[in-house]
Amino acid sequence: MATEVGVSPATVQRIWSDLGLKPHLVNSFKVSNDPKFTDKVIDVVGLYLNPPEKAVVLCMDEKSQIQALDRTQATLPMIRGRAGTMTHDYKRNGTTTLFAALDVLTGTVIGQCLPRHRHEEFLKFLTTIDREVPTDLQIHLILDNYSTHKHKDVAAWLAKHPRFHLHFTPTSSSWLNQVERWFRDLTDKNLRRGIFGSVPDLIASIESYLAASNANPKPYLWTATAESILAKVARARATLTEVTNQN
Repeated sequence: MATEVGVSPATVQRIWSDLGLKPHLVNSFKVSNDPKFTDKVIDVVGLYLNPPEKAVVLCMDEKSQIQALDRTQATLPMIRGRAGTMTHDYKRNGTTTLFAALDVLTGTVIGQCLPRHRHEEFLKFLTTIDREVPTDLQIHLILDNYSTHKHKDVAAWLAKHPRFHLHFTPTSSSWLNQVERWFRDLTDKNLRRGIFGSVPDLIASIESYLAASNANPKPYLWTATAESILAKVARARATLTEVTNQN
């Protein structure tokens, strides 16, 4: 650009800085192509804003392949004038998968660490949910379209447990599932700086965070209506179509 307009690179950099422009940064996005997008958004948001009586609404997902990472050298603690430090490299000591179901009303989470995330593990977690939720409540489970959730054995289990009602988010719409925000907090506050010498150490740390979170739960406040979401997505699709046609 400096060559094109006949100024020095430093001038371009200064102007960009003054205007807050950062052309080197790129944000990612994905507009869902789910043919049932509208119906699914209305269904899920309806559960958030107008939950049914005598029922619990749970946002469920798996955080798979959580690595038990151990740093190659000792981590140095934060002291005055210096941030905490840790080595850039690490040793892998195995993985676990966390199944979690967030109660949107209370903010409490039912969680269970399992070795993998096949339909067999999903069935184990459904059994855990069935055991922990009072028997007089219906269970509305919000989850994604992962094939494991639609396995024939899962369908057979659900047929025997009619109080479970599955509600699927649209494809490429993980932002609609509130448990993803809890996973983000888990990562930021527990996993990112954690040092785990083994998978049992990792699981113990996750379970400790889960217990602390449930001891002082804070539900996420959902305010967006289905209409506002659909309008925003419609604008995004229109812009995407316009740009595509220009190219």
